[in-house]
Amino acid sequence: METDTKNKELYISQWSGIVNAKCPRCRVGQVFSGPTYGFKIQKMNENCPHCNLKFEREPGYFYVAMFVSYAMNVAEMITVSVAAYVLGLKLEYENLWYFVALLFGTTLIFSPFNYRYSRIILLYWLSPGLHYEPERSK
Repeated sequence: METDTKNKELYISQWSGIVNAKCPRCRVGQVFSGPTYGFKIQKMNENCPHCNLKFEREPGYFYVAMFVSYAMNVAEMITVSVAAYVLGLKLEYENLWYFVALLFGTTLIFSPFNYRYSRIILLYWLSPGLHYEPERSK
C-alpha cells in the first residue's frame, strides 16, 4: 500500500511539473523564463536553473516538438469544429468561411500554449533516458 501512495505522489508531482512547466529531472527549475501569454517573446532557458540539466538534448532536438504541436493543433481544431457544429453552426457551403475563421482564430489563440506545452510533453513523455530524480529536487 505504501508503494501505491508513493507512485500516486510521483504521478501528481509529474502532472504538477508539466502544468507548471518545470524541469523534468528536478521539477523545481523553470523550463521557460516568461509567462505563456504575455508581450515578451517565449524564451526557453538553455539549462535548468536548479539542477543544470541541458534542455536541448542534442542539436535539432526540438524539431520533434513541431510534430507534437501539430497533433495538439489537429485535436484543438477537431474539438472546436465539433463544438461549433453541436452549438448550431451547420457544415454547409454558406458557413464555410465561418469555420475557416473559427479554426484560424483557434490556431492563433492556442499557438503560444502549443509552442510551450509541445516542448514540455517532449521533455516529459517522449525523451528516453530523462527521468525524475527526487534527490535533485532538494
